[in-house]
Amino acid sequence: MMKALVLRQHQKAALGRILVAEGLASEDQVQDTLAQQYQMPRADLTGQVAAPRLLARKPAQFWLRHCALPWMQLGQTVTVAIAHPDRFSELQQELEGTFPGITPVLASEEQITSLLTAHFSPALVRQASSSVIPRLSCRTLQPARARALLTACALPALWLTWSAPAAIFTGLCLLALLSVLLFTMLKLCGLAAYWSVRARRRPAPPPCAPALLKRPVISVLVPLYKEAEISRALLARIRKLSYPRALTDVILVLEEHDSVTRTALAAAKLPAWIRVVEVPAFGGLTTKPRAMNYALNFCRGEIIGVWDAEDAPQEDQLDRVAQAFARAGPKTACFQGVLDYYNPRTNWISRCFTLEYGSWFRIVLQGIARLGLVVPLGGTTMFIRRQVLEELGGWDAHNVTEDADLGVRLYRAGYRTTMLPSTTFEEANCRPWPWVKQRSRWLKGFMVTYLVHMRQPLRLLGDLGWKRFLGYQAFFLGTIGQFLFAPLLWSFWLVALGLPHPSTGMVTPQLLNLAAAALVFFEGLGLVISATAAFAMGRPWLAAWAPAMILYFPMGALAVAKAAHELLARPFFWDKTAHGVKTAAKSTRTGRKCRRLIPGRWRPLSGGS
Repeated sequence: MMKALVLRQHQKAALGRILVAEGLASEDQVQDTLAQQYQMPRADLTGQVAAPRLLARKPAQFWLRHCALPWMQLGQTVTVAIAHPDRFSELQQELEGTFPGITPVLASEEQITSLLTAHFSPALVRQASSSVIPRLSCRTLQPARARALLTACALPALWLTWSAPAAIFTGLCLLALLSVLLFTMLKLCGLAAYWSVRARRRPAPPPCAPALLKRPVISVLVPLYKEAEISRALLARIRKLSYPRALTDVILVLEEHDSVTRTALAAAKLPAWIRVVEVPAFGGLTTKPRAMNYALNFCRGEIIGVWDAEDAPQEDQLDRVAQAFARAGPKTACFQGVLDYYNPRTNWISRCFTLEYGSWFRIVLQGIARLGLVVPLGGTTMFIRRQVLEELGGWDAHNVTEDADLGVRLYRAGYRTTMLPSTTFEEANCRPWPWVKQRSRWLKGFMVTYLVHMRQPLRLLGDLGWKRFLGYQAFFLGTIGQFLFAPLLWSFWLVALGLPHPSTGMVTPQLLNLAAAALVFFEGLGLVISATAAFAMGRPWLAAWAPAMILYFPMGALAVAKAAHELLARPFFWDKTAHGVKTAAKSTRTGRKCRRLIPGRWRPLSGGS
């Protein structure tokens, strides 16, 4: 008790929560003490059934937020089971006028949540699938109409291609160059902003004193699906976090029918601050954003974060999150962390993958955020104010890049995203076909997100303003276009090598030379950014692999073809990426323990993380 009292002075958390989270007392012991302290009888809800008529007085989110359950009614008095007697007065005030009289009894949080889940699951699942308003959700897209339109245009397009192939080819080449120009401008702006900040770098602000910093409860969602190989390593990494246990709320989100992950977790002993939420199977849709929408109802924190199954966050990441939100203004609703990879030495694909993400997260995205442009969020290591997330309707359950979509909706609602100076290490995709599958899902999601928000372009322009609107076009059109038109762009290497180009008779030689120079400049800019990222990551040896990026990106041409096909055939299909191929603890070439770069020191990894 003395230790818990000391911790409470620094953590500002409930004493009972500290006792249980730190393993100083059991949940049952705390409940007995609370019953004596508040002179409140305890209730055992085992085998009980919730009263639908009483629960209908308030929505599911109300009962889950208060962790309360209207248990039974005797005359005009309703007995309400609660898990937190210190918050009963607040509950009583909000229930004023709902019931004539209220009598509280104490019950465990697990029993109350179990009964609420059993009753409200169908409604929560339906809401999780359609929480975003229709005009901002891709569920209202009509792929059948798009297929019909493409079918109607197929014959005229074939006739034009047959009758004027050179003109069609030249027109497509111009579109390809336009997409490259857009993405080049975005990368240039990001690189310029990055170097300008480095040139006038100021010392990092000192960390807030624990006594002055009000640490919030942070809930982190970890969606898992058929993760038999990764679950044990994941738990080992999470246990290394330095944030106070009483203020940490990690939720492992499982699909109800996922027996693989459930079996893997059954062998692990979870501490009180790590919980499992199973998403019911009914509803037909099985996606990561739908699962997170459902699990959001059970979060305790005012800050919501997301980690992936293979993530290895830095130990002080949640401390940095708390400090960042404490300093941020009300319009800064989200922080995006940096992604890095713990297996770059696996093969040349993993090296290029690491360089690509280092270029994006450490160089370009940093510049984009500083310029105030729309930040397309990553699917992990993003932390957002819960109030804002609920205001936006959570994640779009049908979008396979729910992260990028949420980033756009944040800016449309008047909020902004800032980069978080903390790194999460992941497993780099190191096999060709899984790389293509993962990239095709991302590209399909970008296509869907672009189509959704461009349904009303003038409204989007009004929401974002000209600068962010152009940045939005540059990112989505540039990202998709550089892969979609890749074969056309490759044709300009013929000009660079002094060979004839198919458009020679259609445009002037000066224009062809300019196009070839633009392609060379684009590739050169990519090499510069990749080399810069290698040094920014603290892995200068990776800079030697920057030229290999020219051979790495052509795989994207296959990925974009797969994405375009699925956009019409299966727009909501989630092509899952397999994890656990290479762990962070094993060197793929020698079998020895590898090391991970952590700011300020090198340290060996252990415990399979």
